[in-house]
Amino acid sequence: MLPEPVALAAVPAPDEGPIQRYLLPDNAAVGSDGRLSVAGVDLGDLAAEHGTPLFVYDEAHLRARCRQAVDAWGDGVAYATKAFLCRAMARLAHQEGMALDVSTGGELHTALAAGVPASRLVLHGNNKSDAELERALAVGVGRIVVDSFDEIDRLTRLTATSGSSATAPPAVLVRVTPGVEAHTHEFVRTGQDDSKFGFGLASGAAAEAVARLRGLAGVDLVGIHAHIGSQVFRVASFAEEVEVLARFFVPLGLPELCVGGGLGVAYVAGEETPSMADWAAEVRAAATRAGIPPTTRLTAEPGRSIVAAAGLTLYTVGTVKELPGIRTYVAVDGGMSDNPRPVLYGSGYEAFLPRCADAPRPRAVRVVGKHCESGDIIVADGRVPAGLQVGDVLATPVTGAYGYSMASTYNRVPRPPVAFVAGGHSRLVIRRETEDDLLRLDG
Repeated sequence: MLPEPVALAAVPAPDEGPIQRYLLPDNAAVGSDGRLSVAGVDLGDLAAEHGTPLFVYDEAHLRARCRQAVDAWGDGVAYATKAFLCRAMARLAHQEGMALDVSTGGELHTALAAGVPASRLVLHGNNKSDAELERALAVGVGRIVVDSFDEIDRLTRLTATSGSSATAPPAVLVRVTPGVEAHTHEFVRTGQDDSKFGFGLASGAAAEAVARLRGLAGVDLVGIHAHIGSQVFRVASFAEEVEVLARFFVPLGLPELCVGGGLGVAYVAGEETPSMADWAAEVRAAATRAGIPPTTRLTAEPGRSIVAAAGLTLYTVGTVKELPGIRTYVAVDGGMSDNPRPVLYGSGYEAFLPRCADAPRPRAVRVVGKHCESGDIIVADGRVPAGLQVGDVLATPVTGAYGYSMASTYNRVPRPPVAFVAGGHSRLVIRRETEDDLLRLDG
């Protein structure tokens, strides 16, 4: 599932003041010298130690958001690992009480390698292969979200040939497309009738899928799943989702309903987003109004809202190119290979200098990467301090979601490392890819 967009609301005017604190990780602090630290670690020192580009995550921030999700939704709420996944992140989410939503064999493998029990995993995917389903069945994943009639055919064949065993039939949910269009980028709307995901309600496909799975002895149908899109700012959209789903769900008498993920986050100054608690409260209120029994296991799959604001990316400025009467280009040592969202969705970001995080940012610039593409843009309409110069460390906040997870090696640029910071110390949870790594798969 593609993970993001720009909200359809008007983009706020560029902010020329100091970077807004709510766009920074929870434990970010500006010292008396104006330098920014996160969890007691100076970002300039961190860049000098590990080089740039560098993803930096506030570990306590990650843990706090996981706990907020569990408090809001209860047991069964799953972290959507597509937002950011490595073994350290998988362990962290599990330690804080979340289940994990995985959508490919690679994500499943990573979660299992991190020591997450298979029973705490939810397997998604609109085109699960035989191999992915076989492994899920073999290890005993907690939930399989069924997405197509072809997948039902595969499950029929695989559960029939696996033979009788002491293990219980796998628990499955049916993914439905409720016909609700979230106010978000078209690439990440997933609840409309015209979608590659799930079974349509209006067409009758969802009812047929339920009937087929109820007649399949090798699985245990436990619930319904839906997802209307990503980067959704209006919690009313989720209430509409619940109201539409309820008419289908309640007569089925199933014990579980998952409303998916998609809660939006603020990327630039002026954006406001609901909290995890607001989201869950709106969904629960809608469920009550719609007659969904209070005993129903009502849950969700947040991803971006767990990790986005916990992370930021550090770059080094390599070139400042003034085009009189046109614009100023600031080129850094990363780009679309570590943050493709601006290229894919036109997503907006802020930029600032960690060495003077409390300084005004009156200078209009376009922050670009080093790739051979005119569209290699990180911040299209950025504001930075007047004194920005070659060699400065420049930061873009709110890059904890869909940065590293969507990173590539375009132009054979190695992917950056990822550092977690906590208690005045840093640790690399993903090392920097090397140029030799780029050759490892060559024949």
